[in-house]
Amino acid sequence: MDTIELQRIARIENDNWWYRERREILSAELLRFSVPGTAVDIGAASGASCRVLAGHGWSATAIDLSPDAVALARAYGVEAYEGDARYLPLPACEYDLALALDLLEHVEDDERAAAEVARVLRPGGTVLVSVPCDMALWSAHDVALGRVRRYSRRTLVELLEDAGLVLERVWSRGVLHRPLLRLLRNRTVRREDLAPLHPLVNEALRMSAALERRLPVASWPGVWLFARARRPG
Repeated sequence: MDTIELQRIARIENDNWWYRERREILSAELLRFSVPGTAVDIGAASGASCRVLAGHGWSATAIDLSPDAVALARAYGVEAYEGDARYLPLPACEYDLALALDLLEHVEDDERAAAEVARVLRPGGTVLVSVPCDMALWSAHDVALGRVRRYSRRTLVELLEDAGLVLERVWSRGVLHRPLLRLLRNRTVRREDLAPLHPLVNEALRMSAALERRLPVASWPGVWLFARARRPG
């Protein structure tokens, strides 16, 4: 992630509907654990997910390839280190939970990155992954964000299982937003198009995301895929 994109995310992530929704999903997943443990957020950017983890009592570490991201996360009080997702500067079998949220789609060798996630988990440890889904939705927006692919359920499941992980759940998000994205997918996206959303648009998207959590649509085609898997042990 380049410095301009990092600064954009840091500027909008407190209010942007997607980052808020992702934090809601993470908080809900943390309720599955009886007690907090140790966690690592890979591709952490400014460390927002680590701050969620800390708020739930977890000991969290952030890893990001960008030194600017590491500096920003540390400025927020997060323990953060520079590192490549394909060669994590971490010991094996160290963490109860690993996060790879909106990360793997940026990594050319995603197989190696997934294997590294599995390596640093303790036996029985959990990984939570999010990725954009469906190459039919590929657009200039993906290029502007530095993505190299979107995933199908099959390719995401195969990636995680080939890394030695056991899938517990795969589900869609952004089901209600998919028609809008399909409408816009072929327009040209410039860097300035990635600015904060108009407040009314942002609130409408937030409300639709909140509604989607109440609907039985997790198996329907969406915009993102989430997966929870564990390391056998």
